[in-house]
Amino acid sequence: MPINNIYISAAIITLNEENNISDCLTSLGWVDELVVVDSLSTDKTKELAEAAGARVIDQAFLGHVKQKQLAVDSCTHDWIISLDADERVTPALEQEIRQLFSTAPEKQLLPGYSVPRKSHHLGRWIMHGGWYPDRNIRLFNRKHGRWTGTNPHDVIAVEGNPGRLKSPLEHYVFKDLAHNINTNNSYSSISAKILYENGKPPSLGKLLFKPMGKFIETYLVKRGFLDGLPGFIISIGAAYSMFLKYAKLWEHHRIKKKQPMRYD
Repeated sequence: MPINNIYISAAIITLNEENNISDCLTSLGWVDELVVVDSLSTDKTKELAEAAGARVIDQAFLGHVKQKQLAVDSCTHDWIISLDADERVTPALEQEIRQLFSTAPEKQLLPGYSVPRKSHHLGRWIMHGGWYPDRNIRLFNRKHGRWTGTNPHDVIAVEGNPGRLKSPLEHYVFKDLAHNINTNNSYSSISAKILYENGKPPSLGKLLFKPMGKFIETYLVKRGFLDGLPGFIISIGAAYSMFLKYAKLWEHHRIKKKQPMRYD
């Protein structure tokens, strides 16, 4: 049912998310439309999404930004809540959105609203190291906003300043450490390819010092040490992902252009 005559659509993208999609869609049971754009999953993702009442659109993966924008464009209503399949709207966040929409006419609403995101990994909620509050716009009017950014780091950009909601999303970010490592490997490949395509040369300085800087940033500056051993493991993984990005950039140039590495 609409809230104060305002209809909300939920837009989700998926690929082999049978372990997540039902819980994600259940947390969105209060919205007016569920739209899932599925990247040709080979598990039961599509069947489970349809069983939960979602309209499923089959689409080979176009990249994070384009795929998420396709999900938004496929919705019927202008107000969108956009999630990944491993995210959940908490009851507190649902109530906050209900209160927001029920107490103000639509013309007085801001173009979008950011929410904090609380991520669960290695058996605990990770609250430091840059992982929380991890605030991003997830509720927005598509007339005034859209997905943008550089793959795989997608963001929603809106016209003007967004509002801020207090209640968090829950993010079940990785199934296990192997999943974390595989994701770091995949994302570093995407990032290295984009750097290469944008003409960025390989740099020994960045290969040596960027990983070290990332560890200091996440573990010390952003206090990842307060998350115990999981915080240390996460910071090491972030540093290694940074190393892989610049090593793979060197590999692209080494194989395809034979460009020498800079020493800055």
